[in-house]
Amino acid sequence: MKFQLTLAAVLAGFATSAVAAPPSGEQVFKQRCTVCHSVQPAPGKMGPPLAGVVGRKAGSAPGYAYSNAMKASGITWTPDQLDAFVKAPGKTVPGTKMLLGAPNPEERAAVIQYLGTLKK
Repeated sequence: MKFQLTLAAVLAGFATSAVAAPPSGEQVFKQRCTVCHSVQPAPGKMGPPLAGVVGRKAGSAPGYAYSNAMKASGITWTPDQLDAFVKAPGKTVPGTKMLLGAPNPEERAAVIQYLGTLKK
């Protein structure tokens, strides 16, 4: 009987942890992206600011020294373009300065949705 109660408690713990909500796009952005990017222009960041990125032409935010590859890419940042780029930056824009991608599709989708809410 003791074993059954313990097993039930363990299974209840798994069920509770499995229902936990995934992190929001803002949380993922703060955890993974703010090392290099900010929302608004910020001195000392390696990447460009990302407020207003959705709908913006790649390589066009003022005050950031983009790679020649990014400036010549011809990309306008739609959610689909952002997803492909953030998944595999060097494959999407060979010669980009962004070296690290984000392999998790749910996290990418959450961050892209979050970025879509930010207006410049």
